[in-house]
Amino acid sequence: MEKLNYEEAVAQLEAIVRKMENDQLDIDSLTDQLKKAQTLIRLCKDKLTKTDEEIQKILGEEKP
Repeated sequence: MEKLNYEEAVAQLEAIVRKMENDQLDIDSLTDQLKKAQTLIRLCKDKLTKTDEEIQKILGEEKP
């Protein structure tokens, strides 16, 4: 999967959800899109975790 930032990954997830809600995916496409969604969710979760760790580190460094 190409290198995506968080916003791009969320936008792709939203597009997949819209297609699912509108019954725009056949069974083969659905499987592929669910796999892609799983990867996108993992990417978003990893980015959020990393950002949280960086924030906690910064806040910890600022304490006197």
